[in-house]
Amino acid sequence: QVQLVESGGGLVQAGGSLRLSCAASGRTFSSYDMGWFRQTAGKEREFVAAISRSGSSTDYADSVKGRFTVSRDNAKNTVYLQMNSLDPEDTAIYYCAADWRAWTALRQRPNEYDYWGQGTKVTVSS
Repeated sequence: QVQLVESGGGLVQAGGSLRLSCAASGRTFSSYDMGWFRQTAGKEREFVAAISRSGSSTDYADSVKGRFTVSRDNAKNTVYLQMNSLDPEDTAIYYCAADWRAWTALRQRPNEYDYWGQGTKVTVSS
């Protein structure tokens, strides 16, 4: 079992940057692909980015390509989401999630993931 704790959210002006972190418990972090999702009130949870267990593969939603970068440090049991050129449309609660299945074609679907963090709020002001 994996427990996930996100941090790094906050209030930032449009055009600014934030780096989110997701710390995982347990010794098997490197056995999981990791994903980032976001959600706003009244909307479904939306895929943002994913990274394979080795870090060799990444995937991004079209809306964040070129602005967000996902990375991980398996020695620190942590996955990161570097967010640059933030826009008010990026305002949401951001969640990290862990998937034990290896880099499946369903990695952009929330139901693919087995464990979730509690979320961290990101607010981008215009």
